Amino acid sequence: MSFSTLGLDPSLLATLSALGYTEPTPVQLAAIPAALAGGDLLVSSQTGSGKTAAFLLPALQRLYKPSPLSGMGPRILVLTPTRELALQVQKSTHSYGNGQRMRTASVVGGMPYGLQLKLLSRPVDIVIATPGRLKDHMDRRTVNLGRVELLVLDEADRMLDMGFQEEIDAIVAKIPKQRQTLLFSATLEGIVGRLAQRVTKNAKRIAIARVAETKPDITQHALVADNHAHKVRMLDTLLREEEVDQTLVFTATKRAAEDLSGELLGKGFDVGALHGDMRQRERSQMLQRLRDGKMRVLVATDVAARGIDVPGINLVVNYDAPRQAEDYVHRIGRTGRAGRAGVAVTFLGAQDRHLVRQIERFTGNVVSMMVIPGLEPKNRAFGPINASGPRGRGAFASRALPGPATAANGREPSRRRGY
Repeated sequence: MSFSTLGLDPSLLATLSALGYTEPTPVQLAAIPAALAGGDLLVSSQTGSGKTAAFLLPALQRLYKPSPLSGMGPRILVLTPTRELALQVQKSTHSYGNGQRMRTASVVGGMPYGLQLKLLSRPVDIVIATPGRLKDHMDRRTVNLGRVELLVLDEADRMLDMGFQEEIDAIVAKIPKQRQTLLFSATLEGIVGRLAQRVTKNAKRIAIARVAETKPDITQHALVADNHAHKVRMLDTLLREEEVDQTLVFTATKRAAEDLSGELLGKGFDVGALHGDMRQRERSQMLQRLRDGKMRVLVATDVAARGIDVPGINLVVNYDAPRQAEDYVHRIGRTGRAGRAGVAVTFLGAQDRHLVRQIERFTGNVVSMMVIPGLEPKNRAFGPINASGPRGRGAFASRALPGPATAANGREPSRRRGY
């Protein structure tokens, strides 16, 4: 199949050809014709499946026809969970719409209000926004959504996980009911399904099966932690291993990221923090320091760390355990990149005793329990840790063990899908 069979305008096909696009991905093959037909869609697909083009190409084709409504507000509204994803979508919009006369505006947190006010005061075709900042503009009456013909909810599950349900409902209430809605999410069940019922009508469901990815070389361990002080001592030991190049440490909150980076700075580490309260310029500068090798340790929250691709990161530490297995996979995927090996270590408290099983079921791999000599836990929530597990000085010691690493429960790591 080729893009020419999907019903796209010749000018869009020419742009795709110039960009080197030859065959549509499964989500593009299924979603583009359905979106062009004008109905609502509920699409479940994984990150990296090509879903951005699946909604942007029909959106751009819509702009070839004049708007039935007058005004300066956007005809197309795309909501994303993070500013980084919003900026990526805006960049893709200009790539796919190269040569097409259109105006776009990115409305996200961490960027100056002045520039956004200037963009929204002019006629605009497409607005790509995070729910929180767009709601701010609605409260200030600096944006008019009465002309929206197409609403796209990109990564709806993550927006809801981040607590944007009220903002999304407030935004949808200001958009004309006679519209087309495209909702993309990793899952369409639970809270996402309830949102879908509220914002779509007779939507067509499209489910794209997960594609098995090349398995990165990531050694995965878990350590039982008694308390914050115990975590800090174990983290200090891991960071001082000779094999560690650069480390990404995940915390649950912005405050925890700031506090932990301060503690590590006091111990002499080259460290920085990355979280959602920082301005975009500050975040970009912090990431550039990491890429340039001027910083060995970055402490970040899930939201801020999304999309980080730094080959030098060979250790990921889940200082605060992730809330769900999907977040775990995203986190550890920040190492073992570009063909390099990596190590992922997760600190577990008593409340996380079921997380290991969830991760193993989701990934199909075993997470081995590790003990750092001299820093054995007093917490017995996980029971005694089998001495057959990796017991080196730290996380990297187990990489030298002959054959596959043996987990604390005596099983060998699975060779199945995932990480």
